[in-house]
Amino acid sequence: MSTASTQLPEGRYGRSADERADRKLKVIGSALGVALLVLVGWFGYHYVVGNKISAEVITFKAVSDSAVEVHLEVRKDADAHGYCTLRSQNADGAEVGRADFRFDQDSSRIDKVVTLRTTARGSTAELLGCHAD
Repeated sequence: MSTASTQLPEGRYGRSADERADRKLKVIGSALGVALLVLVGWFGYHYVVGNKISAEVITFKAVSDSAVEVHLEVRKDADAHGYCTLRSQNADGAEVGRADFRFDQDSSRIDKVVTLRTTARGSTAELLGCHAD
């Protein structure tokens, strides 16, 4: 005895429901992927372009038990004004000083040594960030 085939002839009745669902999922997944890439690109662009002030700590030196000298290099748009926040910690990791330093000069690169006042001898100097007004 032979068994009758329960499958429909291939290509005769169009796509099956599974194939249509797979295609729909591929289209939706692709659209969501493109939307995610656009969103990440938009945030990245605005982070890079919107950051008008950036800085870097070149060196630092504890000059006394109550002060740390920090050599700071600031790069900014020539017309940008703002401030950078620095902090110092002691050997145990406790914060002993924090201050904001303003940069209102019209140049695009500022190389400056600032003095950060501390409550105890500071062993580090860290740039926390810069913000434009």
